[in-house]
Amino acid sequence: MYLPYFFLFSILLALSPSSALVQDFCVADLSLPPTPAGYPCKKPSKVTADDFAYHGLAAKGNTSNIISAAVTPAVDAQFPGVNGLGISIVRIDLAVGGVIPLHTHPAGSELVVVIEGTILSGFISSFDNVVYIKTLNKGDIMVFPQGLLHFQINSGKTPALAFASFGTQNPGLQVTDYALFKNDLPTELVNKVTFLDVAQIKKLKGVLGGTN
Repeated sequence: MYLPYFFLFSILLALSPSSALVQDFCVADLSLPPTPAGYPCKKPSKVTADDFAYHGLAAKGNTSNIISAAVTPAVDAQFPGVNGLGISIVRIDLAVGGVIPLHTHPAGSELVVVIEGTILSGFISSFDNVVYIKTLNKGDIMVFPQGLLHFQINSGKTPALAFASFGTQNPGLQVTDYALFKNDLPTELVNKVTFLDVAQIKKLKGVLGGTN
């Protein structure tokens, strides 16, 4: 006979402001190392309005590199206010012919919006390896599911600019070329797992800074 009263009491307790345990935010404390769940929270007394604003995406990235492209991040490590909120963003600058090589984001899906120029974008499904490619112009958007290999190429005749948002505070990144050729993974193992010619592997390791 007391069960209905117990449930009523539980509901009232849950609605009581004094019992609320949910925090409005968890601004990253960058003085502490990150955890698998993100950065530890900064003490509320230390939080300021500056933690929720970021000005690092205003300037064009340096595209004078091997891929003729630049990615400027505003994830938790740069933008403490997104910590714990499940969102982040990056700026993508592509010179003519620039490319963001095949890569994955293991921790989040991506949505790209083209601001200027023309970008050829695509991704590959994980099970049957179907390729989905679209040419995107100013104002177009495309989504890339979490963890799938994808790329962007400036296919136009002018520099291109895009912004990519993520459904996570830090999507993670693994570039396929770098994983194979920018470390000390032995050439003979790369040959075995990729079927690439040994001479080509050594050439790519030389270009990207790998050894062995």
